[in-house]
Amino acid sequence: MNATSDGHRPVREVTRTDRLLAALGGLLAAYVSLAVADLVASRVRPEASPVVAVGGAFVDRTPAWLKDWAIRTFGENDKAVLQLGILLVLALLAVGIGLLALRRRVLGSAAVGAFGVLGALAAVTRPDSDSAVDAVPSLVGAALGALLLYVLIGRLLAPRAGTGTAAARADRRSFLVVAASTGLAATGAAALGRAVGSPVEENATASRAAVRLPRPASPAPPVPAGARLAVPGISPFTTPNRDFYRVDTALVVPKVDANRWRLRLHGTGVREELTLTLRDLMARRTVERDITLACVSNEVGGPYVGNARWLGVPLADLLREVGVRPPSEGGPADQLVARSVDGMTIGTPVEDVMDGRDALLAFGMNGEPLPFEHGFPVRMVVPGLYGYVSACKWIESIELTTFDAYDAYWVPRGWAAEAPVKTQSRIDTPRPFGRPAAGTVMVAGVAWAQHRGVRRVEVRVDDGPWREARLAAEDTRDTWRQWTYPWEAAPGRHTLTVRATDGTGATQPERRTATMPDGAQGWHSVVVTVEGGE
Repeated sequence: MNATSDGHRPVREVTRTDRLLAALGGLLAAYVSLAVADLVASRVRPEASPVVAVGGAFVDRTPAWLKDWAIRTFGENDKAVLQLGILLVLALLAVGIGLLALRRRVLGSAAVGAFGVLGALAAVTRPDSDSAVDAVPSLVGAALGALLLYVLIGRLLAPRAGTGTAAARADRRSFLVVAASTGLAATGAAALGRAVGSPVEENATASRAAVRLPRPASPAPPVPAGARLAVPGISPFTTPNRDFYRVDTALVVPKVDANRWRLRLHGTGVREELTLTLRDLMARRTVERDITLACVSNEVGGPYVGNARWLGVPLADLLREVGVRPPSEGGPADQLVARSVDGMTIGTPVEDVMDGRDALLAFGMNGEPLPFEHGFPVRMVVPGLYGYVSACKWIESIELTTFDAYDAYWVPRGWAAEAPVKTQSRIDTPRPFGRPAAGTVMVAGVAWAQHRGVRRVEVRVDDGPWREARLAAEDTRDTWRQWTYPWEAAPGRHTLTVRATDGTGATQPERRTATMPDGAQGWHSVVVTVEGGE
């Protein structure tokens, strides 16, 4: 059987080595396409990278149950796993395209170009795209990848004066020379792009470094001395920024230039539209508050909850300034839709934002400007509501509307439109399947019921009676509380269970439920084996 390098002209017999090299050529073409596209995206906009754009489109179309499984299984590494999966799929497709090019060189090269068009379409149709320039990285990368594959296959099966093994070896050497030099050039270009960095990201980083947080007009009260328990293994009362959980759909953390950032406030019931810069916002009356945030994807006993000291301006003050009234006062809007620079929309009940709680437009976190991962330059923080209905990061727009008129991002995907935080408690120590020594074992953890407070925590050993744990002092009803219980542990296998009662007197229900549609509930348990004794 004769191979055809251009779909028509016979060249010579195809061997297994030819197929392996053609597959390698397909992989190399894909690698060059992505490396060049990433280099161009670093100069245009990092989010325009084809892997990021296609990954974002995939996330938007992923069923809610699959997203929940990914967060449950991979935690905060879910985005890295997704991107790795996309690269593996592309690698398999690239092998197939290389083999196709061995038979039909033009068609194989066109297939590389087709993937570039798909990447370009994904980039320009993303919610955060506002320019056709976002298509450039994918198109440029695909064009060079297609050209490379065409050249490589031509080198592999080029007609030569000689025939036989010597000619075939010469073809393959030519192929490998081009492949190696191109691969090295692409790797160097990619390394150069990372070393030089993106001007968009550099400007954003410089703008964050220049931010000087204002002194709060209303400082947070000092944390009571008894609110921080010195127990090994317990979650610290204040979660360091580096350890604060992150759950969102952004495959690339948005790097927003604070100097160019604007917040637009508009919509139903707004007397006059308002646009604010970061400087405008920080010049207003600022407040500082300790507030615990929780993610609706947090399983019973899960890690997606944290407590921080936030600095910002009261959102209710801004709303009243532009004429907004809550529904209880006859206002026409019952939903506040916050939009992020990456296109995310989050819907929050207007009534909750304006009922007196410390709902903030925050720009400070634990004494420093917001980290990029947590929403710099500005994010929303609303105590008592799960993050997906309140905690918009990288916010750029607030629109007043109604729940009947608009469904925010998560609602069509099966999540509830309104979601108050449920009362939860967690055992931090001993760890599941731990092997503590017999004797006094300090069981400890945290409990939270934001905006209701925690009144009591109880611990049960196996099927024994509930025993009341010692609660740390309460900071505010919007923060979690640490708790401890000294357990006289006997050797053997034991199950420790915890439950909490909130400030209204309601106790956590025993039955466990899934995170969808409005948050998990149930008692957290750990199994340990106590060692010691005869």
